[in-house]
Amino acid sequence: MSIRSSIPVQPMTTQLGVFISKIASKDFHINENPDQFNSIKESHRDEYHLFLLQEKGTTTIEIDFNQYIIDPETIIFIHQNQVHRFMDFENATVSIWAISNEILNSEYLKLLEDITPAHTLILQKDTFEVILEAVSLCLKLAERKDEKLYRSLFTGSSVILTGLVISQYLIQSKPTDKLSRFEIVTKSFKKLLERNFVTVKSPKEYATKLNISTPYLNECIKKATGHSVSHHIQQRVILEAQRLLYYSEKSVKEIATELGYNDYQYFSRLFTKVAGMSALEFRKKNLD
Repeated sequence: MSIRSSIPVQPMTTQLGVFISKIASKDFHINENPDQFNSIKESHRDEYHLFLLQEKGTTTIEIDFNQYIIDPETIIFIHQNQVHRFMDFENATVSIWAISNEILNSEYLKLLEDITPAHTLILQKDTFEVILEAVSLCLKLAERKDEKLYRSLFTGSSVILTGLVISQYLIQSKPTDKLSRFEIVTKSFKKLLERNFVTVKSPKEYATKLNISTPYLNECIKKATGHSVSHHIQQRVILEAQRLLYYSEKSVKEIATELGYNDYQYFSRLFTKVAGMSALEFRKKNLD
């Protein structure tokens, strides 16, 4: 695998802020035509929210060093910050749609942020058929560009489709009103961590942002996850370091600086402690 100077970001290719397509295995000749579909077979992030509905066959996706085999009547949502690539399509028919932040309302954006990353969702038969019908409507509206209200009809139907998927994630997750105080604090902490892990490294700073004491924050996180606040901070930082080591040509020192560590030696020790090997060993192992 070739590596780049930075992790590529796949842009939204339409001014509408929505893209939807149905594709089949016959469209993906990854081995026979290596120049085809480079944008999705190479590791990248997206500047949009990405959804995949598996209709037939299987699709294999790599997300942050883990492989996921998507079976029929299953859907997956990929977060904007996740590095991913499509690896294989086996007798597959797949509907894929991308939708930008600007198209979604604040409620939907918040709910998407709460969805556990890389969590495949197996759908009930009737639910799968409803979502499939919504996909079909979006695909039909996407073609009706002469409609006077084309933009609002197409984007509106895409928002409804996305809402249907969000609803299924909510159904299969624990209701907010049934979360314990520990789980509520943990949820808030993880949101803050995702936004601030480069600049905020200490449990005390996160506790201050949450208006609680550091011991209480540690108690909540420990009871909810089994790990300390520091553990979660370190895991998030090292995940980003692994992404950069794997997908870029930046030196370990450059990566340390980018992730907020001026002390290169400290960062190197931290990486070894969390990953179980040095940063250079990790790069060599994964690029061989």
